[in-house]
Amino acid sequence: MSEKSEKAKELFLSGHNCAQAVLAVFCEELGLDYDTAMKISSSFGGGMGRMKEVCGTVSAMFMAAGLAYNTKENDKQAQYKIVQELAQNFKDRNNTIICRDLAKVPCPKLVEDSVEIFEEYLKEHKPQVAVNQ
Repeated sequence: MSEKSEKAKELFLSGHNCAQAVLAVFCEELGLDYDTAMKISSSFGGGMGRMKEVCGTVSAMFMAAGLAYNTKENDKQAQYKIVQELAQNFKDRNNTIICRDLAKVPCPKLVEDSVEIFEEYLKEHKPQVAVNQ
């Protein structure tokens, strides 16, 4: 377990929703202030407002990817490819990205998985925007 995934798990267990916990650990290095990150991700917990649709941890990875890889020159197809790869990595670990279908997997584990997946992605693919490190 990485330092970031441990911190995200702690945030989740202290009352943040799953999306907030994931985005929070990347906001500083991606140039997003913490309060804004909490506001942006607040509606995505519980599979988007507890509707049990796309897992909030996955949605947070997609938000972080937008911050790290989307530039004015970047077309939407390139961004969609990144999102699809992140989603597939999550599916490889958990079989689905749909919250209701993840019911048997504890949310803290999903928080850890998403953080680890995005950390690995950042290591393998240089961000297209400046990140604070």
